[in-house]
Amino acid sequence: MAWRFPVTAHDYSRLAASRLPRFLSDYVDGGAGDEQTLRANDAAWAAVTLCQRVLVDVDGVDTTTTLVGQSCAMPLALAPVGLAGMMARRGEVQAARAARAVGVPFTLSTVGICPLEELHAAGVDPVWFQLYMLRDRGIVQALLQRAWAAGCRTLVFTVDLPLPGMRHRDTRNGLGAGSVRARMLKIIDLLSRPGWVRDVGLRGKPHVFGSLAQQVPGARDLDAFKAWVDSQFDPSVTWADIDWLRAQWPGTLLLKGILDADDARAAVRCGAQGLVVSNHGGRQLDGVAATANKLPCIVEAVGTQAEVLVDGGIRSGVDVLRALALGANGVLIGRPWVWALAAGGEQALADMLARWRRELRLAMTMAGVRRIADIDAGVLDVSSNTDNGSATT
Repeated sequence: MAWRFPVTAHDYSRLAASRLPRFLSDYVDGGAGDEQTLRANDAAWAAVTLCQRVLVDVDGVDTTTTLVGQSCAMPLALAPVGLAGMMARRGEVQAARAARAVGVPFTLSTVGICPLEELHAAGVDPVWFQLYMLRDRGIVQALLQRAWAAGCRTLVFTVDLPLPGMRHRDTRNGLGAGSVRARMLKIIDLLSRPGWVRDVGLRGKPHVFGSLAQQVPGARDLDAFKAWVDSQFDPSVTWADIDWLRAQWPGTLLLKGILDADDARAAVRCGAQGLVVSNHGGRQLDGVAATANKLPCIVEAVGTQAEVLVDGGIRSGVDVLRALALGANGVLIGRPWVWALAAGGEQALADMLARWRRELRLAMTMAGVRRIADIDAGVLDVSSNTDNGSATT
């Protein structure tokens, strides 16, 4: 069976679902609304056809590169994922260790379970830190100062969450609800996963948003933390607030959630060194375009003024090559690393990342390129991509 010897992202997702309580596996897997954009993200990469080349000297293919000044074994970083510490015991620390072992950056979410200081103490520096613009700017300043003190030098600022998306799976599972029925649903889910209860539920405490514990001292469980965070999302944020943020943060700034060329140009004007083409993994506004389809126009809009990364539906090393061929400097992955972590912890994630690197190396070999810098639109089979209506048309 595939989940005995997981190989692909899909294999890991099946194994993760067999080990996690349903309300957690649905939290990871689900999207907004009818999940049209969630499905479109995956399909758009599959529609990008590569060009196979033969009898080209591809001895010594090298997948190493830099992302916003940081050396990487391949052009990939682990995206911020909230509640990742609920998917495995002290999950963010395990994931950061795996990322460091393989040689790629890890991004800690503001709503991660492990605090900044725990990762710093684990010796996994440097990590990237993801931030939302909260209504209380004093808290934002305090988080920035803590991130800097913990060794973070790259800030990933999420701009596409003025309000939480309508995620129906979470509502059906009672996630974030405090009613008796919601609590009973979670208890039933937990009883079906005794292994998770022992390993994560009991041994993985505390289950709070670690980096926010000082800001929400009265909160004692995730429901209370979630209610506080939801009240802090600020729909009044504008580009002027990004100017303010740029003045507060002395390090590298990436804006995550760009899906429009004009917004990409505005991000550059605000001093962002990089941006992430993202629709939040299909978790915010259902019906928006797949990231693969928006990537080329955004790359064209910013040129060499900022590095462009992309996320959403990337499921293999071959997809990494596709993203680079469409102009990205690198990719972020979210669900795949969480699936691997939930399936088998730090080692499973390290294995998956190493396999993706081998997939990327093989894909580069078959496409006739030896270095990341050599990857461009020439890697694409333009006639096939035009016929299927993909992102290159």
